[in-house]
Amino acid sequence: MWKSNPDGGPERLVALADGVFAIAITLLVLDFYIPRGLGSQKYDDALQELIPNLGAYALSVLVLGAFWREHRRIFGYVRQVDGQVITLSIVGLSIAALLPFPTKLLSEYGREPESVAIYAVAVAALGAADLAVVLVLLRRPWLRGASEPPEGFGLFVLDLSVTVVVFLASVPLALKYGQSAMWLWLVLAPVKVAIGRQVQRAR
Repeated sequence: MWKSNPDGGPERLVALADGVFAIAITLLVLDFYIPRGLGSQKYDDALQELIPNLGAYALSVLVLGAFWREHRRIFGYVRQVDGQVITLSIVGLSIAALLPFPTKLLSEYGREPESVAIYAVAVAALGAADLAVVLVLLRRPWLRGASEPPEGFGLFVLDLSVTVVVFLASVPLALKYGQSAMWLWLVLAPVKVAIGRQVQRAR
């Protein structure tokens, strides 16, 4: 699968990605459960216990939605795929499909430093897979179509790299400070806004 020979268009790979992201988002909901036959007090307690699940669910939907959008954008510039693009995409999709597991850890054991660190590693790995695909496309222009990002591939790579760097940087912080490391993830918001402004200027 690692051969660099062109192996057709990206349509089937994009369709596979759409399915994987849809299933991963659906799996996030499976942890929402309230037993039958609860009294009023226990029912209220059960609802309160769902709050961490809701927070982790919202975070992971945001993450998966953002990566699905980036995946679609990347493959909008792809004319042909080869073994390396396919392999790296499959790796990224396997991580996306795995994300419900660290989401469950974050919702049920969010106070444990390892849970936050595992989640950060998963998101960083997902971003690294997308970044690797873009770097392959840069090295092999024959795989690309005529169009390219309006801001150029340099700024596109920077945008993807920021996500990887921020989540990787939060891993040692999570192991030391636990949930407090999640505040570092908020750095992505102003950085993404700044990059978005650069994109608008490029257009």
